[in-house]
Amino acid sequence: MASTFDSTGFDISLPCEERLSDSPFVERVWHSRSDAGGEFISTAESHWEMVVTKYRNRSTLTVRGPETRATPAFSPPDAEFCGIVFKAGAFMPIFPASTVIDRQDVNLPLASSKSFWLNGSAWQFPDFENADTFVSRLVRAGLLVHDPVIDATLRGQPHTLSRRTIQRRFLQVTGLTHNMIYQIQRARYATTLLKQGMSILDVVETAGYSDQPHMTRALKHLMGQTPAQVVSRNMAAPLSFLFKTLPF
Repeated sequence: MASTFDSTGFDISLPCEERLSDSPFVERVWHSRSDAGGEFISTAESHWEMVVTKYRNRSTLTVRGPETRATPAFSPPDAEFCGIVFKAGAFMPIFPASTVIDRQDVNLPLASSKSFWLNGSAWQFPDFENADTFVSRLVRAGLLVHDPVIDATLRGQPHTLSRRTIQRRFLQVTGLTHNMIYQIQRARYATTLLKQGMSILDVVETAGYSDQPHMTRALKHLMGQTPAQVVSRNMAAPLSFLFKTLPF
């Protein structure tokens, strides 16, 4: 079921509609519009995604990798966005994680006003409603695959692979170490709790930080704001979408 929520909770905010997906490859699908546009903080994110941007009657499909730190970003006014966030373990071999991580975005070339080129073929731009069908086509074409070791490890399921092999698989598939994914998810979860009104000290305990300075350093680096700034809502720029970040 789709839901609409305020991605920041601040005076300058981007409303975002999101929904879950029936596809085992997809974490969620989202849609948003930037009426005024402006600067925002792109927060750390352990997932990669495909984003369709409609701006000035032109559509662009961008492959965005995970982000290991908060960085300043800009959204143009009167632009529409539709994103497909992929689950841990899902990846496209033609876009290695190391080539798209940390804002090394890849914009795919246009084939027409309604399509783009991918692997030598023209593909219609996906939208909020047909994203699952688009993903199924990627899978059938062999362009989107899944490494079950990643998801199993994140779920704490037993396996027979060595620790070194697992770490190598994480870096190859996600561009991140297992520990970095954990740190990012914890920071996003802590920020969500702070935005919901939980006290800083309670969030420190709930999110598993050793103390308040530990959480402050983590959120400053990964989310671009200190816990006190999140609580006070005294931000120079809003945060990018947190979605509904769950306990890790």
